[in-house]
This record gives sequence, structure tokens and C-alpha cells, in this order.
Amino acid sequence: MTDDNGQSINQPPRGLAAIILAAGKSTRMKTDKPKVLHGLCGRPMLGHVLGACRAAGIDRFFIVVGFAKDQIIHAYEAEPGMHFVEQAEQKGTGHAVSMCLDAFKGFTGDVVVIAGDMPMIRPETLRTLVQSHRAAGAAASLATTVLEDPAGYGRIVRDPAGEFERIVEHRDCTDDQRVIREVNPSYYCFDAESLFGALPKVTPNNAKGEYYITDVLEILLKAGQRVRAATHVPPEDAVGINSRADLAAVAKVMQRRIHEFWMSEGVTIEDPDTTKIDVDARIGAETIIRPFSYVEGNAQIGANCVIGPYAYVRAGAVIEANQTIGPTVLSALDAVARPPRERSPIERRQTASVVRQPPGPA
Repeated sequence: MTDDNGQSINQPPRGLAAIILAAGKSTRMKTDKPKVLHGLCGRPMLGHVLGACRAAGIDRFFIVVGFAKDQIIHAYEAEPGMHFVEQAEQKGTGHAVSMCLDAFKGFTGDVVVIAGDMPMIRPETLRTLVQSHRAAGAAASLATTVLEDPAGYGRIVRDPAGEFERIVEHRDCTDDQRVIREVNPSYYCFDAESLFGALPKVTPNNAKGEYYITDVLEILLKAGQRVRAATHVPPEDAVGINSRADLAAVAKVMQRRIHEFWMSEGVTIEDPDTTKIDVDARIGAETIIRPFSYVEGNAQIGANCVIGPYAYVRAGAVIEANQTIGPTVLSALDAVARPPRERSPIERRQTASVVRQPPGPA
């Protein structure tokens, strides 16, 4: 029998950690900043991945860094549960994960492996991956997706019974394999002992001469261990980012997700196409966001407000209930709404005001 996390109730709790791959340099983005620190909807890509992991119950993180590593360490070293492992020379995903071997000595449990440039990952996808992995007693599990156009992705090859057989990278596919639409978006969960036992057996037998984490799956299967592959990932969540055009396209999809969430919580967004809301913003029910408005960062807006049109509510601003902001970018920065008359104690609980935050340190 297992609990809601796929953990046997008769066994001591298993550890759970994540290895997040963030060592690479994006030449197509033409940047001196690590790709995973480029932002969308108010957070760096890596911040979205970490947020999804934490919401899924993961609290230990091993970030594999390489290119411009000091920038990543500086950005996240103060967060709880963070460990940084250097991959000085980038030789593929398998090589990156193998850099964590010493850090996992003595660890008993499961490890999620995910790329830091996959910001669309949802907490529920990771929870399902971990729960099903544990319930099956698998050595390794991966969450797959099915795409209309699978070009560029590793294909999931199954045996005649439909069981997982191996992953073939796009550049290594035969013509028959390239028509497979089930692909690997690189969301894995491994038993840690099985993972680190198999990694030394990986060889660079591929077009790029790299060590692939995907080869671990085939090694485990040949050793008689169980590997699961189940389609848990919505197609839009499988999008990685390799260029600034990709970044803009993914930001639009994420913005739509943010809008849909707040509308489901009772917020009216009159024109989503001209409204931007960052992922850490908070908005009360019955508030109306009018066109050409931007709610930035961790701004907080109370219930029954009207924002805009043409309003900019900057990060750190707090707008209490029943306030109207706009149409000016200065309203949300500097205005202080004062009640026109003395109100009763009950009314004062509804007092509307905008609190201007003091400037932060330089």
C-alpha cells in the first residue's frame, strides 16, 4: 500500500532531490548571461523550474553550473536547499549528471533530473512523475509527450508490447524512427542508486560524441531493472528555449496561463492581448484589469479594484481593496488614495490606499 506520494506506508520515507542542468551556453541567444537567467513573466527560466519543483514537494537541489557559473550562484545561493556542482567541460547530459556523484554519496531515495531551460514545467507533472515512479517500484521513469512536429526531439522507441525500449536522439534516428511522434521532453525520475550505478557505463556512441543521460535508461533495462515511460506532459509544456525568439514565444504561452488562472479566480481581464501580469503578482477577486496595463513582479492588488487602462503597477507596489488606478503610469507608483470623509470602523477595514515602497539598496 502506498500514500498520496507513491511512498510505501510500510517503508521509511525515501529522500527526494532534483538535479537541474544549467551549465550550457546559448550561442544562438548571443548573450554573456547564462541562458537559464533570462527572464519571462517576471522570473528567470531557472526560477520557474525551481518553483515547480518546490510546489511538487522537492526541497533539495543540485544545480549543475558551468558557463558564467558565478552569476547563477549569486542569484540563487541564498535560497534554501541549494547546492552547486560544476561541469567545467560540457560533454553532454550524462556527463553533467555524473558530476553530482560525490554529492549524492549516502543518499537513499529518488532524484528528478530536469533541464533549467524548461520553464513551462508544471508542479502536477512532476508530482505525477514521482508518484507513479514510486508506485511502480521503477529504477527510472520518464514523462513523455506527443507532438505534431517532433523534429529535434529524441524519439521514444517501444517494443511490440508497447513497453519502453530506448530513446533515439533526432540526429541519430533512422527514417522510420523520425516519424515517431512520442518524444522525450527530458523530465526524468531515477532511483539514485540505480542512476549513479549506471552512469559509468555510458559511452559517447552518438553523432556528437557526448554522454547522454538517455543511455542510462537502456543500460538499466539490459540489467533487468524496470523503466517506465508514460505520456504525462502537455505538448505546450515540452518547449525548451534556445533563442530569443523561443523566449518570446514561450512567454506568450505562459502569459496566457497566468491570465487563465486569474480569470478563474474571479479577476476580469478585459483584453488579455494587451495586458501583462507577472507570475508572482497577486490580485484580489472582482478586480478589473483594463487594456494596456502591466502588473509587474510581486505587485499586490486588492479586491474590487479597477486597474487601467494604461496603468503600470510596479513590483513591490501594494494596492488595497476598492481602488482605481489609471490611466497613467504614475498612478500606481505615487498616488495615495485618501478617504473623502471619516469612516466608521467597519468602513475603515475597506479603506483604499496605495503604499509606495521605499527604494531598495543600490
